[in-house]
Amino acid sequence: MFLFDSIPWHSWVMWCVVLVALIALNEVTRRWKWAGLGFFVALPLVLTVFVWPTTAAAGSSTGTWFHWVKVYSALAGCLGFMALRYVPRLSRNKWMLMFPALILAINIGEAVARDFQVAGLQGLHDGVFMVGGAWNYMNGIAGILNILTICGWAGIIVSRDRSKDMIWPDMLWFWIIAYDLWNFAYVYNCVGDHAFYAGAALLISCTIPAFFLKKGAWLQHRAHTLALWMMFTMAFPTFVSSSPFAVDSSHDPTALFVVSALSLAANVAVAVYQVRVIVTRRRNPLRDELFTHLRPYREVRDANVALDATTGPATASSTPTDRSVAAV
Repeated sequence: MFLFDSIPWHSWVMWCVVLVALIALNEVTRRWKWAGLGFFVALPLVLTVFVWPTTAAAGSSTGTWFHWVKVYSALAGCLGFMALRYVPRLSRNKWMLMFPALILAINIGEAVARDFQVAGLQGLHDGVFMVGGAWNYMNGIAGILNILTICGWAGIIVSRDRSKDMIWPDMLWFWIIAYDLWNFAYVYNCVGDHAFYAGAALLISCTIPAFFLKKGAWLQHRAHTLALWMMFTMAFPTFVSSSPFAVDSSHDPTALFVVSALSLAANVAVAVYQVRVIVTRRRNPLRDELFTHLRPYREVRDANVALDATTGPATASSTPTDRSVAAV
């Protein structure tokens, strides 16, 4: 294949198993608080003390600073989002509402830094084969644009259903797709031999729930699936590198260039559109939600705002940033 070496049938089967497992575990951890605490507090403590010092030591494919930072930052996101979801006063605190945007920006920034670092590397480094080049800089710039286009954090709400999901109405499909393209390009550029699972399967495992299972909760889905995957791959690094199910990247410079070019183009398009909305609708991206005029925004918000005892669910004409309505 263009992106990967040959992919045997049993690797496709395992890819589907990984995808289904991540979606299922995300559903479990978002629906039941005890499951979230078990997977994102108790399990990491055990792995940190007894497993990762051996399996993710220097020289393994997950023994780099990036993997250690990534697993703990993903876990921090999961726990921070749980605090927002289950402690009502936090969801009404505008400073706490900055946390999801901040942790997301930090996670993207970590990957941007790694992309720029890998640009100058060739050959085997820390157990991973690198082919650095201009594509790393292209995708790094795409990642910076992805950070700059994070918007609407002030409109984050907590759903009124039993799962109490963290809902971000302003985070719409076009930003999510641009993120997916950027993140796949990052994984393909920097840990290419992991990209079949850590790129494609992992990204799809949070995009499917965001589009079909619980709309508006993409960042929560992303944090859960990323933390679950990072914990697994740090405990079993050979799964993606030397097991019978491993799939190697083609390491083709043309493929590297194409995926990074798509990432950059998508993120430039989102940035241009966002600037147009800011200018034409006179919105302040540091304070306002930008996409309140779009139907997908209204559908997500109206499906999750608090119920009013006399009027029922808020309508599309409700003030988008009215915290007295949106707060739990």
